[in-house]
Amino acid sequence: MDFFQTLLITLVIFAMLVMGYAVIAGSGVAKAQKRRVQAVRYRHSESLDAKVDAQFKRAVAARKPKTYKVAGSASRLQALSMRLNRTGKSWTVTQYIYVSVGLALAISVLVFATSRAPLLSLGVGLLVGAGLPHMVIGYLINKRTNLFVSKFPDGIELLVRGLRSGLPVTETLGIVATEVPGPVGYEFKSVIDRIKVGKTMEDALQDTADKLGIAEFNFFTITLAIQRETGGNLAETLSNLSEVLRKRAQMKLKIRAMSSESKASAYIVGSLPFLVTAAIAFLNPEYMAPFLTDDRLIVAGLGAGVWMGIGVLIMAKMVNFEI
Repeated sequence: MDFFQTLLITLVIFAMLVMGYAVIAGSGVAKAQKRRVQAVRYRHSESLDAKVDAQFKRAVAARKPKTYKVAGSASRLQALSMRLNRTGKSWTVTQYIYVSVGLALAISVLVFATSRAPLLSLGVGLLVGAGLPHMVIGYLINKRTNLFVSKFPDGIELLVRGLRSGLPVTETLGIVATEVPGPVGYEFKSVIDRIKVGKTMEDALQDTADKLGIAEFNFFTITLAIQRETGGNLAETLSNLSEVLRKRAQMKLKIRAMSSESKASAYIVGSLPFLVTAAIAFLNPEYMAPFLTDDRLIVAGLGAGVWMGIGVLIMAKMVNFEI
């Protein structure tokens, strides 16, 4: 089998995987229709709760960022820059691309030196070069997000105490920036810096909310915006928000504890084929040698690995519960 036939088989396998994913994910037309029907129901309902809910949804929709709504909606480079910014590191897109390309070339050369299989070397190099930096960035984002969420209710409580003592909102934000350590203080300091250069407090908070992409901070931003429009006791509103965020964190911990058994089972089932393959390659290298030289077995191995990876991702989504 020549190279072009091998490449054709590989493209057919990936096309089948993409079509399978499209069938599983769906087109989203039914969801859009459901949202439109629900919007009409809210608009023509006589219930006070429905009208309040519709008004709140309109306020939330109006608060969405104008230039950056969803990661990747404007451009891939902008989405990547946003992800790098969420890690709290001073990394740039250029540095990320250099690291990914260098890692892919290094792994490809290493695999080719040991296997002499160009197709396998290219596949493994691209997989590691594209996947490993993405996983590291995701890990850093999750770590910083969890640290922010754990300290954010304390920052709100400090803000409430400052408001009850008679201080203005901007000054209490500065106190939170200096007193609360970690990413909470850093992000509030960035809000104060934006206000100092001429932005309104609402726009400064919205910029930070767009940067972080954390639901808890979006709740805080929307609460301040609605309170500025409707009036009321801001300290009492923020105190209730702090209590809600603490209960939300407790609920997340309960869900994590209840789903730990399912996650452990998914990890074992997902990693077992790869572990068995590595064990066979270590115990009987002659049996696995054709997978490094025969083009048909290389394509079959790559297709099986990608298919198992998709299965692992599906199991990870099934045992990952969000509130």
